[in-house]
Amino acid sequence: MYNYRYTSNNKWRKPLHMLCLLLGIVLLLSACGQAQKPSSATDSNTGSNTEQSSSSPEQNTASPQEEVPEEVDPVQEQLSSLTLEEKIGQMILAGVQGTTLDDQAKQMITNQKVGGIIFYANNVSTLEGTAKFVKSIKEANQSNPVPIFMSVDQEGGKVSRMPETVESIPSSRKVGETKDSALAETMGELLARQVQLAGFNVDFAPVLDVNSNPKNPVIGDRSFGSSAELVSRMGIAEMKGLRSEDIIPVVKHFPGHGDTSVDSHLDLPVVNKTEKQLAELEWIPFQAAVKEQVEAVMVAHILFPKLDPDHPASLSDVIIGEHLRGKFNYDGVVITDDLSMGAIAKNFKLDQAALATVKAGSDILLVAHSYESAKTIFDTLISAVKSGKITESRIDKSVYRILALKQQYKLSDDQKASGDLKQLNADIVDWRKQIDAR
Repeated sequence: MYNYRYTSNNKWRKPLHMLCLLLGIVLLLSACGQAQKPSSATDSNTGSNTEQSSSSPEQNTASPQEEVPEEVDPVQEQLSSLTLEEKIGQMILAGVQGTTLDDQAKQMITNQKVGGIIFYANNVSTLEGTAKFVKSIKEANQSNPVPIFMSVDQEGGKVSRMPETVESIPSSRKVGETKDSALAETMGELLARQVQLAGFNVDFAPVLDVNSNPKNPVIGDRSFGSSAELVSRMGIAEMKGLRSEDIIPVVKHFPGHGDTSVDSHLDLPVVNKTEKQLAELEWIPFQAAVKEQVEAVMVAHILFPKLDPDHPASLSDVIIGEHLRGKFNYDGVVITDDLSMGAIAKNFKLDQAALATVKAGSDILLVAHSYESAKTIFDTLISAVKSGKITESRIDKSVYRILALKQQYKLSDDQKASGDLKQLNADIVDWRKQIDAR
């Protein structure tokens, strides 16, 4: 800053300099105003008309943007449209009697609105007759808002539901002895094509039990072998084969049925293994399946007293909730083994078992051989929600998973039996030759 001294020679300098300074400030402000407001001609040439921008929301990037509509969740949308009765029905997978649709089965589908049906050997006649039976169930279900699971145990070996006109598939053990996962994947594809001939959309396979007990009365050659690595590799391959033909695979029997000495169809097996021991053998194939985002897991009726001394796995919050849902981080569909089996029937009332397994984290309750049993489960769960023993939000979690799976596989009650029996049989024979050659 200048330091002016008041002398006779400069007494006019200070006012003059101040006047110049003020004039300069005025000129500078005037120039800034012109720079901030260019002419409309300049605006139109550069494409940045300030006046237009301030008055036109479409061109003003600083203005609030239009709200983007939230993405619709088709599963949640479908779930929200269902009544409580329709939701409870989705959680029941029931058996039927005979080889044709009877009045009781029709009533069960209409009144209990069951989400799935399972066929056993006594429901299978000829291939044409079985396909007709499956079709009649799908037609009966069309009055319900959700397509129906049509399921079957088609493993190969001694667990086969296909008529004799369909070429047989050897046991998992025989395929496991090849140690060739490509052959196991083909096995899955062939099993899928077999069940498609009758119109099924779910197969309770592969078996992921490690057959570590030679005296096991129920698993045996249904397992790929006694090595967890082999069972994992071959089982996952079979699972992928089923998927590739659009059949929903259900792995079984979590937490592992390979070390039992009692058949759970008859009574309750007890396995005295610790969590660490299970993690080192039985759980390995199931963890591999979860990693591969398996669609559904069947839980066995086996008591593991060192994990839960009071409830078999199928009813256990420790095994389903803490381990499968929690530590395994599995959020797919959990299905119980048949709740009418001796392991449950001899030790629990059906209504108690139904409540326990839902509270533990199961989504689908499998009950075969009795229409009355399906009604008992339906009535029990409806009553439990209305009385507050189970919240409807808990039911919604299970039904969401079920609907998501049905939508994932684009299930429809209009889907018909499909496939070429002659070609399939030829492919099975060729594949068996490869198995025998190993």
